[in-house]
Amino acid sequence: QVQLVESGGGSVQAGGSLRLSCEVSGRTFSGYRMGWFRQAPGKEREFVATITWSAGTTYYADSVKGRFTISRDNAKNAVYLQMNNLKPDDTAVYYCACTEIRRSFRDYASVRPYDYWGQGTQVTVSS
Repeated sequence: QVQLVESGGGSVQAGGSLRLSCEVSGRTFSGYRMGWFRQAPGKEREFVATITWSAGTTYYADSVKGRFTISRDNAKNAVYLQMNNLKPDDTAVYYCACTEIRRSFRDYASVRPYDYWGQGTQVTVSS
């Protein structure tokens, strides 16, 4: 059973930083990609960033490019999202997710191909 557990959310002022963690378990993840998504109240869940487990290939949403960094630690079975220069618009529940690379080659930024999701962690940025 694949499990993803996020942590690291909290409340910060604009310009601050947070580091989210996602611990993954239940299978080997070679051939998989890990993704971070977020959902603000009244809005659809949106793509933030993704990384392939083996090669470490990354993609980012334009809204976070240059401010957020996704990384993974294969030995610890963990994925991270370093968020710098946070803005009030970054306020949302952040979710970790994973799926097979072969099923998400073209639509890695869509929620559709992701099979497994964490419970989410709240990030609140005040102005």
